[in-house]
Amino acid sequence: MSRQLLNARRLLCPLPVIRTQDKVKQMQPGDQLEIICTDPGVMQDIPAWCRINGHTVLATDTQTGEYRIILQVGDNG
Repeated sequence: MSRQLLNARRLLCPLPVIRTQDKVKQMQPGDQLEIICTDPGVMQDIPAWCRINGHTVLATDTQTGEYRIILQVGDNG
């Protein structure tokens, strides 16, 4: 299992979700991806994308205008 970081700061919808999707395609089931964004919409968009695509949101956090989501790649990666 590996953990990778995706910097999606200063990107607006739908780019953070698209970048997340592209990154997950390069990862293996069980891997974790930490996404850091500045668009507050990702707090709904990325978890919804995860539910549709079989990935698991492990944690979310908001601090000083940044939004952090940690997901675990599912078998549908």
